[in-house]
Amino acid sequence: MGQKIRVLIVDDSATVRQTLAGILSSDPQIEVMGTAADPYAAVRRIAEEAPDVITLDVEMPRMDGITFLRKLMSQHPIPVVMCSSLVEDGSETLMQALEAGAVDVILKPRIDTRQSLLDAQVRICDTVKAAARARPRPSARPASAAATPTPLGRTRAPEPKLSADVMMPAPSGGAMARTTERVICIGASTGGTEALREVLEALPADSPGIVIVQHMPESFTAAFARRLDSLCEMTVREARDGDTVLRGQVLIAPGNRHMLLQRSGARYLVAVKEGPLVSRHRPSVDVLFRSAAHCAGGNAVGVIMTGMGDDGATGMREMQQAGAFTVAQDEESCVVFGMPKEAIARGGVDKVVGLSSIPREILRHDRS
Repeated sequence: MGQKIRVLIVDDSATVRQTLAGILSSDPQIEVMGTAADPYAAVRRIAEEAPDVITLDVEMPRMDGITFLRKLMSQHPIPVVMCSSLVEDGSETLMQALEAGAVDVILKPRIDTRQSLLDAQVRICDTVKAAARARPRPSARPASAAATPTPLGRTRAPEPKLSADVMMPAPSGGAMARTTERVICIGASTGGTEALREVLEALPADSPGIVIVQHMPESFTAAFARRLDSLCEMTVREARDGDTVLRGQVLIAPGNRHMLLQRSGARYLVAVKEGPLVSRHRPSVDVLFRSAAHCAGGNAVGVIMTGMGDDGATGMREMQQAGAFTVAQDEESCVVFGMPKEAIARGGVDKVVGLSSIPREILRHDRS
């Protein structure tokens, strides 16, 4: 992008406005065009000059952020990044914001340690730059649609949901046991929350086990998993260290933790670990994909979806070289065609398809 990304910060806290402005202005590709203490001041500022991206607080006086977001998306769609200090109680509200058309979610930066601030700076600046490339897509999906998913193929009654982890030892360095069971590895970022919903809602209850890295702040992945679990035939939950990958179950990497695929005999399990940023992210798609290449080889299917940057491109190439079938979401259906584009450019993608075709590719390669 030749010109700087112009950002409007909307937050009722002067301290937050100042901190965010400092973080965003530190990036040479971003310019803070203004700040607003509430949605009414934001409307006046937008009338003067439309920003490229808006960062929007959730809780504000006079009008809350979700109400303002819905009005904005219906009248003047602009890429919006929700910014919140809310954690457990507010995570469900932020899921509503993503449904209403917000491009992404960020946590208000912590300034208690230098490392926290540096991590926040990377995350916030990258999210805003990704949002600037996004095509805002306000949700026109009626609330009642959540109760009527239409999975592909024949379904059977889901197995009982597990209430405890099945802890297994890490795989040895010896030869892998043969297995016909597939494991589906999916990576996504900006725009991925709604794209993943569409994919998972279309899959039947007996689909192969799925492991997902979706770039998302800490604490929001659990709410995201609960929301998907309420909508999908498959069981969906946030991954815990040592979880076994099971048919009919989806495991989502926790925010701020890497997730790796491991193998013990003919079974797969996940390891959830701390660690440095990889490809500028934690969790990282590259970490998941590279571990799948190492331990699953041709038993894996790799899917890379909407998002900015190159996270997952190296890992997908390694998956393909190890015998996995690899799929990328096409440009037309992506909110941001960054991660799939990089994976395609590096030669690691076997097939490029639209979002609606991804479930069919997953099922087509189940036990193939």
